[in-house]
Amino acid sequence: MGTWGSGNFESDTALDHLSIRIDRIVTEVAEAMAGDPVELEPDEYWGVAVPCDLELLHVLARAGHGVAQLPEAGVITGWKTAFMAVWERTIDDLEPSPEFKDERRSVLNRTFDQLAEVAARNGAGESGR
Repeated sequence: MGTWGSGNFESDTALDHLSIRIDRIVTEVAEAMAGDPVELEPDEYWGVAVPCDLELLHVLARAGHGVAQLPEAGVITGWKTAFMAVWERTIDDLEPSPEFKDERRSVLNRTFDQLAEVAARNGAGESGR
């Protein structure tokens, strides 16, 4: 295996490892989005984990890792539509303050949008992944 620098991601083995991790995150998000919408509610595991995972993917992509492994921008936009529909339908059941609700909505929208922008800008998903 090749090593071309001293950085943590500057070897074939490191990039293989990272690729496995990114694939796992993308697969888990895709499965959560295709699953029972109840599990996407704001107080359920995937309702919290999906935005976290999207943020992680965005951070990695900004660092130049895994962009080609991202779903196409249209897929991410579809996830946003589905996720936000569940969120809007169920958030009031948790009785958040209006300020929290507005701030959280903004963060969620930004989380999906920023990843979709990176995917669109870099042609993610076009390699058949």
